[in-house]
Amino acid sequence: MEWTREMRYRKLTEVPEAEYQELLEQTKHAPWRQHYHIQPPTGLLNDPNGFVYYNGEYHLFYQWFPLGAVHGVKYWYHLTSQDLVTFTSHGVALAPDTAFDSHGVFSGSAIVVDDELNLVYTGNHRTADWERIPYQLTAVLNADGDFIKRERPIITGPHKGYTEHFRDPKVWYEDGYYAVIGAQRSNETGTIVVYRSNDFKDWAFVSELKTDYTDFGYMWECPDYFELDGHDVVLFCPQGIDKYEDQFWNIYQSGYLIGKLDKENFIMTHGVFTELDNGFDFYAPQTTCDKDGRRILIGWMGLPDTDYPTDKDNWAHCLTLPRELTIEQGRLKQRPLKSLERRRGTVETAEGYAMKHNIKLHPYEGHCYELIVDILDNESTEFYIELRVSKREATRLIYNTLERRFTLDRTDSGALSRDVDGTTRSVVLDSDLKQLQIFVDESSIEIFLNDGERVMTSRIFPSDDATGIRTSTESGQVYFKFTKYDLSNPPESSRR
Repeated sequence: MEWTREMRYRKLTEVPEAEYQELLEQTKHAPWRQHYHIQPPTGLLNDPNGFVYYNGEYHLFYQWFPLGAVHGVKYWYHLTSQDLVTFTSHGVALAPDTAFDSHGVFSGSAIVVDDELNLVYTGNHRTADWERIPYQLTAVLNADGDFIKRERPIITGPHKGYTEHFRDPKVWYEDGYYAVIGAQRSNETGTIVVYRSNDFKDWAFVSELKTDYTDFGYMWECPDYFELDGHDVVLFCPQGIDKYEDQFWNIYQSGYLIGKLDKENFIMTHGVFTELDNGFDFYAPQTTCDKDGRRILIGWMGLPDTDYPTDKDNWAHCLTLPRELTIEQGRLKQRPLKSLERRRGTVETAEGYAMKHNIKLHPYEGHCYELIVDILDNESTEFYIELRVSKREATRLIYNTLERRFTLDRTDSGALSRDVDGTTRSVVLDSDLKQLQIFVDESSIEIFLNDGERVMTSRIFPSDDATGIRTSTESGQVYFKFTKYDLSNPPESSRR
């Protein structure tokens, strides 16, 4: 099916109810629907937005095109949660219904101002000649639970010296209100710009956020800034980076700088840009502080300009599980939230040696589970753990002991996404691999290596009969302890 411009910019209000109900039914019965990850009711989900803790609960939004698995006119879809484990859906929070966001409610963030929850986002407007004009807009939550858009933009168009690619404001308060915005310079290089306001109404351009990366891709999307464990951290998503060794193999990247930010001149003294996630499908993360002051990250488990096997059923993508961020020995670590343990159901454990011949773990099959693998002794040159195994399929995890190289291989994982470079992703660890914590859902895998030292997030699309778990080595043996928790049922508190 060829999606024309008119089809991509058709709004929900223009769709007959019967047509949308048919789309809902198609999605409901489509294959590869996730069990415990956030996913769209129909259509395409992308960037997480507006992630914030407010008045006793978490608010989370995502960009949404309801009518198909393509990037069309965007809405914000609204969820709330008490614990970031179970979520309540509230449907559309922001629709493209003003002159300033007529062609899409683009990404943004949230902040509490005078005890009111405010959203700050980019409105995408197109002229009759299809010229893009970006506006930075705000909306406030009223007593009825609706978000009311303020009448005028806080920032109109791009600042002088930047192109129409000027979006994704992330806001915070620190002796005034600040916003970082992803931008493209007139010379088509990517950067971040900083704005400031005393009253949250009138905003002024301050500066670029100056880094050593002056020519690092053609656009930086989804910027984020925060302080963590005595360090300043900048997250952003550069587009147009060439791959290098094991790095930057995806079409677009998500990563971070750790250092010290001079907030008078907005100069960032920093280390090397490091990818947040070394898997196939991770982009546009957003962070917030939880009720206890911990920094929590959620990302989009997908990428732009990539075709996925679910597209044929008119839906695509999901969000990652929430991760707690810390900085230890100068490196950002990501761990799944401790509260996710409430999802754990029946537990099965096994200990034993993996050797050169395949050993199938039985009865440890499944589609939806958390698997903790402790490596108690490793005398192998290379070992293999295979998940979602059938006669034809397997998702392979490979660890080379000498090189400390961990590889995720989805060559035989089932249906594959198109327009993706290669079928493996690898990362070299700082220390010997001692533990894997793996979350497997109907069509995804999230792998936390060495207690969050590295993370690899990917979509996989295996057949329904691909349920097995198998181990082997190239030579030598490994002594494993497996702990598997069933995640096919909701947590106790969410049952009715």
